[in-house]
Amino acid sequence: MQKTRNHLFRLLPITDTRLVIWARALRTFGYGFTSVLLGVSLTDAGLSPLNVGILLTVAALGSIAFSCMMGLYADRLGRKRLLILSALLMMLTGMVFAATQYYPLLLIASFCGTISPSTNDNTPFSGVEQAILAQSASTKRYTSLYTYYNLTAQLAGALGGLLVGISSVLSPLGISEHMSTHGLFALYGLLAGCTALLFLRLSPKAELALEQKYTQKLDKQGEHTQLLYKPRVRKVVILLLTLFAFDSFAGGLAVQTMLSLWFRQHFGASLGSLGMLFFGVNMFAALSLIFAPYLTKRHGLLKTMLVPHFISNVFLLLVACMPTYFLAALCLLLRQSLSKIDVPARQAFTAALVTPEERTSTASFATVARSTAVALSPLAASALMVGPLLALGLPILLASCLEIGYDFTMWQTFKRVTLQSDTVLAISTITIPPSKVPTISEIEILPSGDAPALSR
Repeated sequence: MQKTRNHLFRLLPITDTRLVIWARALRTFGYGFTSVLLGVSLTDAGLSPLNVGILLTVAALGSIAFSCMMGLYADRLGRKRLLILSALLMMLTGMVFAATQYYPLLLIASFCGTISPSTNDNTPFSGVEQAILAQSASTKRYTSLYTYYNLTAQLAGALGGLLVGISSVLSPLGISEHMSTHGLFALYGLLAGCTALLFLRLSPKAELALEQKYTQKLDKQGEHTQLLYKPRVRKVVILLLTLFAFDSFAGGLAVQTMLSLWFRQHFGASLGSLGMLFFGVNMFAALSLIFAPYLTKRHGLLKTMLVPHFISNVFLLLVACMPTYFLAALCLLLRQSLSKIDVPARQAFTAALVTPEERTSTASFATVARSTAVALSPLAASALMVGPLLALGLPILLASCLEIGYDFTMWQTFKRVTLQSDTVLAISTITIPPSKVPTISEIEILPSGDAPALSR
């Protein structure tokens, strides 16, 4: 046990890394119960599934807007500052959901803050956090570090799902299901406040290094002649983000909120049984993450991303075909036992394609791509959950088929792409007049391994 603990601390070498992981865990603990409660509580309050889908779409659009802001301005205005701002907006959203069921106000709160329909973190936080983590580790350790980042979050999300059943415990004490639900949304707001306190403790090391900012500025303004180094993977990254968006649209058809709503309407499942089911779902997903570093080392990032993902979506296809709650829940648990293995491999794959100064924008725009697609999914899923389409489980069937298509496309597209390390870059060809050719003493090698720049 002591050896395992020491290994963990070697993987989490700096305080900023631990703070980021703890903040993600607190948020996902909140997502664990609010993602189940969201659809059920709103439909119990008289809203239609379509209204629930609209609210989730508005929430996704808000996430897109703030993720764009993070990608464009986090490294300029300060990662820490914008993370704290996002946490405070998330806290305000939780308090609004706890205080009222007035639909227009809920829409405003959903757009301005963070309310997630699943334990997946397609939120403004994730891009900046992933950049901070990648900055603190070498390329070889990306998958292990992202595994801990996602593992703690999934375990927290599983524990959060258990709180959904608190209404059954409190009802004999005279506390109604309505009151306990609003109390949990208030707890969600308090958890967001705690993440803001964690972000307050981030050190200056969490920010983009000054020499990297300075080099970028010189490149754009052309104040000095430089030896420019540019990554060769920009078009590949754009294609990658497009496929991520397709994957997210498919996954958004079967997010936890929509699944809990389907189990509730199709099988008549109680909140207590749903809480236990999604506790198991998130626990299985968390445990599956443990295998990601081993599979990556043995089979590479791409196979680790795609093979378990494919098998998990075959199980998702079976969920909609099962005649009883027990069999459908069993297939969902089997699906979740494989569905998250791809997450740390995907994050490591993305981080390995870009240079350090591009990681915040790339990870943030990956979140934007995924959130944009997820914004469309709830509307499509809610429209397919009416009448006979509900009995067929059409959103679940469609989600699984699209996800399988994503796996095949991803493999065909990236099977021949060679990942680069932080320092493997393509040299741009430039012309330097003979009178301005620098001497060795005039060239400054930046400590991060970035492009050499001419000293003043």
